[in-house]
Amino acid sequence: MNCEVLATCSALGYLEGETYHKEADCLESVKDLIRYLRHEDDARDIRQQLGAGHILQNDLLPIISQHGGDKPLFDACIRLMVNLTQPALLCFGKVPDDPALRHHFLQVTSYLQAYKEAFASEKVFGVLSETLYNLLQLDWEQRQEEDNLLVERILLLVRNVLHVPADPYEEKNVDDDASVHDKLLWAVHMSGFDDLVKFLASAQSEQQWCMHVLEVVSLLFRDQTPEALVSAGHARSTQEKSRDLTELEVLRQKEQAEKRSRTLQRGTRHSRFGGTYVVAGLKAVGNEDVVYHRGIHNFKNYSHDAGKAVRRVHKRHRRARDSEGQRRSALNVRLFLREFCVDFLENCYNHLMYLVKEGLIREQAQQHDETYFLWALSFFMAFNRGNGFRADLVSETMSIRAFHFIERNITNYYEMMLTDRKEATSWSRRMHLALKAYQELLLTVNEMDRSRDDTIRQSSNVIKSNIFYMMEYREIFLTLLRKYDETKQPQSFLRDLVESTHLFLRMLERFCKGRNNLMVQRRNRPQKKSTPETDPEVLEETWKIVSEELRAAGFQLSAGVTEAVVPFDAASEVSLEDQRSQTVVRVQDALMARLGPEALGLLRAARSVWPEGDVFGPADVEPEDELELLKQILHATLPRSAPPEVPAEEDEDGPEYEEEELESVQVSETDFNFLDFIKRFAQPAIVRPYVLLLKTYSTNSPHTNHCIARMLHRLAVDLKMDALLYQLSVFSAFNRILSDPAAAAYKELGTFAKFVVSRFLVVAARNDKAFIELLFWKNVGTVHEMTEGYGKEGVGTGIVLWTEQQEDELEMLYEEFKDSDDVLGNMLRKTTAKRSRARVVDKLLSMGLVSERRQLYKKRSGGSGGPRKTAAKGSGKSSGKSSGNSLAGPLLWLQNCLNRTADDREDDCLSQPVPLVPLSEDNEDAMEKRSFKKLLRKLGLRGPANEQETFWRIPERLSPAQLRGAAAALTPGEELPAGGPEPQEEEEEEEEGEVVREVGASSHEQRSEAIRALLLARKRKPPPKETDGRFKPLKPSVKRRRVLDDEDEDEDEDEDMGMFTYCCDLH
Repeated sequence: MNCEVLATCSALGYLEGETYHKEADCLESVKDLIRYLRHEDDARDIRQQLGAGHILQNDLLPIISQHGGDKPLFDACIRLMVNLTQPALLCFGKVPDDPALRHHFLQVTSYLQAYKEAFASEKVFGVLSETLYNLLQLDWEQRQEEDNLLVERILLLVRNVLHVPADPYEEKNVDDDASVHDKLLWAVHMSGFDDLVKFLASAQSEQQWCMHVLEVVSLLFRDQTPEALVSAGHARSTQEKSRDLTELEVLRQKEQAEKRSRTLQRGTRHSRFGGTYVVAGLKAVGNEDVVYHRGIHNFKNYSHDAGKAVRRVHKRHRRARDSEGQRRSALNVRLFLREFCVDFLENCYNHLMYLVKEGLIREQAQQHDETYFLWALSFFMAFNRGNGFRADLVSETMSIRAFHFIERNITNYYEMMLTDRKEATSWSRRMHLALKAYQELLLTVNEMDRSRDDTIRQSSNVIKSNIFYMMEYREIFLTLLRKYDETKQPQSFLRDLVESTHLFLRMLERFCKGRNNLMVQRRNRPQKKSTPETDPEVLEETWKIVSEELRAAGFQLSAGVTEAVVPFDAASEVSLEDQRSQTVVRVQDALMARLGPEALGLLRAARSVWPEGDVFGPADVEPEDELELLKQILHATLPRSAPPEVPAEEDEDGPEYEEEELESVQVSETDFNFLDFIKRFAQPAIVRPYVLLLKTYSTNSPHTNHCIARMLHRLAVDLKMDALLYQLSVFSAFNRILSDPAAAAYKELGTFAKFVVSRFLVVAARNDKAFIELLFWKNVGTVHEMTEGYGKEGVGTGIVLWTEQQEDELEMLYEEFKDSDDVLGNMLRKTTAKRSRARVVDKLLSMGLVSERRQLYKKRSGGSGGPRKTAAKGSGKSSGKSSGNSLAGPLLWLQNCLNRTADDREDDCLSQPVPLVPLSEDNEDAMEKRSFKKLLRKLGLRGPANEQETFWRIPERLSPAQLRGAAAALTPGEELPAGGPEPQEEEEEEEEGEVVREVGASSHEQRSEAIRALLLARKRKPPPKETDGRFKPLKPSVKRRRVLDDEDEDEDEDEDMGMFTYCCDLH
């Protein structure tokens, strides 16, 4: 021990028998020890020296017990003990990785365990209780600041002592035996400290101690279960007796099976020769039959892996371990805790939980304090359910706000578990607490349904209507099952998740019965707008209907049609030439919709507005000539630009309407179908966790096994997708269940296993590849192919396989056109297999006919633009529009992230990289697209720097103003202010100037393409009156044909340019 520390400890005093004699400078010595602790090193040397010298047991506790009247000395000793008993995890920050520091960490923990044993004294807690009682008797006018500090330090001291973990090597007690923690709890009870805790939890004047009280209460009930406390002091129920009998019967059957197995292994006579056998058909290493040197009765346990070294699993891939299990305390401790629970629920629960919830919402608590709230909610609500359920005792936490709070925390914990990988285990534990709280809320709502009080049942229906209506509450279990990671989340988490899912589905199914139409929220996935039909047969039919309608009317238009047609808007900011090209497209759209009078009226109105060039026909054109001109427009291939901008007078309300429209695209109401909801569970990512839990069927509770069997039954029987379970690991688990000696205890699982295996044998009889399919997990499309036949399209799959003849034809066409300028275009025109351009390219690559997509690009004889530039000019607007619509949801999510980060940086005045964590499937798909990644780079976001990072991040260099500018740029249709862009936006415009100019030029060319096409057609042909009086069909220009041919050359390039065009439109 350090000399100065030793001298200071000697100056405290000495213990003689039961009497402690303090020295004259005892108070100064205590203050010196506090100062030494403030300057200790990383190994916590002072703390270890004081622990080795037993200063707390031999000096500090006797001082406060015998010299409590000396208030300054008492306060100083309490300060020193709070410092000495603080958790080792707080002292070191985390569990050290360094072996030397790890040794010091364990040493400090051992001293804390010795402190806890010393505190298990009624005398010590009697002094603390008496001091706290005297302080609480003071009114707030009489209470000084030192008194409040002493109250807080006493609560912290008790919190620290209760927090000390048990020593697994010293405390190897069985259930119902008193451990050190039980002795400490009994000392708390005998001293009356538990009554003071209840007073602090219920008193209106002591609201400031609510978080300290909740921490103490949670540590009092550590290692306890609500079920054990409810049954304390009561005779065992019939259900408990039957459960114990079932467990004993399972153990007895296993023991009898082992005895029978040992009996069969012993031969009828003794023989030193065990026998040698040749296993026919089972090959050894040398390609010969295996020679077996043991008794034949052991052959069923033979494996090639016998005797091999077990392969070590990296710690990153090991399964997460469950936390320490609960133990049953001594009966007297359980009885006192049960009474504490009853009093706490009646007098303290609602008041305390309200104060804690308000503190958490207003962010007045410390970090991670919400875990105490989640634990208290799940523990006391479970106790209330078991102890004669009363809804009024837990009314504070039985609301939609509680569901929302827990759902938000689950989402936050999952995001942090992915980003903070070093602390993934801690975040997983917090997530498990939140899941338990969510499960308890569902159980309480289910219990309210059984109440005899109509008011309670109506309240339950209101809560269920809300949680079943909201999309987040319905899909939370789908998300958790799909994202389950066994390396970070323990099996106990999966067990609670499976049981919660079973409960939620059962409640939802019961709620749907008797209701013809149940309206719920749903997420609408944006769909690409279909392009106008260009099939020649459809166009001919359309033209026939339109021409007959116009001839029947005598080419006369009603007054209503003439007044409604307005081809030109003088107040619009769109140029005159652009409005003229848009009018041609509007005429074609009217013809496509078979609105002949409207199309003719628009043509005549446009002729009066733009008479120059006879683009819409001469002024004295005949009706038949007008009809021919309409036919040319109908058959022409016209470029389609984005919709016209909002007029100036509507600019004030424009962004609000567009934002509302964008939100309505994302969420809408629809009729709920329970079977359709169950179909969302039919995917391998959700079936795998169930199979993982099924493998531990022997250690699962009967209820857990029932939940597994019920979900698999829904998939295999209700949805008729039993082929989802045709997987080798599933059949291996079924084999273990059916061959288990105690199979009678798992009758439900055994029956289901026989059903699935029998169905598989039926499929295998007509599908010779069924046994190979056992090696893979299957999606819905593969399931349909496996059961109905390969190459057949069914519900949920669009897979069409290539036949041998089609592959030969593709190879022949490639050899024919491989030297042409447009290899892919010529092949698509000649092939009989109707496939998309992308499918043909993929097939050519898989067949090895080409090594890269670049070989299939159309060859160019001149020009500097290249395929990419031409495609951008020809189809930038249309592809941008399509990409924008399909990415509307991810863009809205990205915009919200940017705005939220800007707000956080303004509030905290701090900047740090913020990861973008996609939770929905749409956002995950978008983050994998190259076009979306290019958009993120244009906005200044940073991709993963190395293999340790997974997500894109908002860099710290972006100011809140820049973030809001980028978010505003993602709002569709939003225009810049009249005064010009803001200063911070000018830099972004300079960076993206090249892209904006290129896309702007291409959109301008698109708008005027139709006019040039019509003029070119009229110049090439003689006037209609010099021939047979009819207009000739309109032919598109060569340049336009080249552009259209190039639109699908490379899907990735089109998507990229479309994304850039969309972003520029947003600006």
